[in-house]
Amino acid sequence: MVEGLAALVRHPEFKRGSRDMLGITLGISAWGLVTGVAMVKSGLGVGLSLLMSLVVFAGSSQLASLPLLASGAPLWVLWATSFCVNLRFVIFSAQWRLYFEPLPRAQRLFIGYFAADLNYVAFLKRFPDLKPDPANQLPYFWGGVATNWVAWQVPAIAGILLADTIPTTWGLGFAGVLALLGLSYSLLKDRNTWVSGAVAGCAAVAAYGLPLRLNILVAIAAAVAVGLLMEKWLPPSTPAAGGRSA
Repeated sequence: MVEGLAALVRHPEFKRGSRDMLGITLGISAWGLVTGVAMVKSGLGVGLSLLMSLVVFAGSSQLASLPLLASGAPLWVLWATSFCVNLRFVIFSAQWRLYFEPLPRAQRLFIGYFAADLNYVAFLKRFPDLKPDPANQLPYFWGGVATNWVAWQVPAIAGILLADTIPTTWGLGFAGVLALLGLSYSLLKDRNTWVSGAVAGCAAVAAYGLPLRLNILVAIAAAVAVGLLMEKWLPPSTPAAGGRSA
């Protein structure tokens, strides 16, 4: 096992995955720090906050559930909210399955715990073709996870332990949003992706008033639907074979 782990860390794709995530660790860390502070100040306490950070590992659902915990909302409302906020990971995992399907189910379930938005975006940018290549894709995934998980958990735990000295008014969580926007922008490479991204943004704003953060799900569904329709009816243009016609 130790030899296998050492071989994984030495793999060039592991190093590349870790390096690709380094540029956005500042935003991830700021987001994690604010989440850690918010958990304690919502009344969870240090012990439960540490448990939630390590077990849940989903910043958006953690932040969405904190006001409900503080207000004493019923448990089913808390579960429903977290479920709706994290529904996007169903889409992410369905995409990742095309790459990791050859792996054993237990290993895929273990991978699922570490799945994250920014890892997903970086992974698709590195491997745009939906073809399994576990020998290279798996080391790249774990390289990104090694950076992303540490960049989130260390500041989150620091925020939990130092909650009384870090004011939530700093607004550091916005740095995480900027990191995600920057990486998403790099994926907008043609007309179809630009239109899908614009539709997602408009849908998220238009559906902002929906309960349980359902506007996130609406935005994802709208972008996927528009993207599929454009791929079918307006496929990206490709240069004609042999160059210009006479």
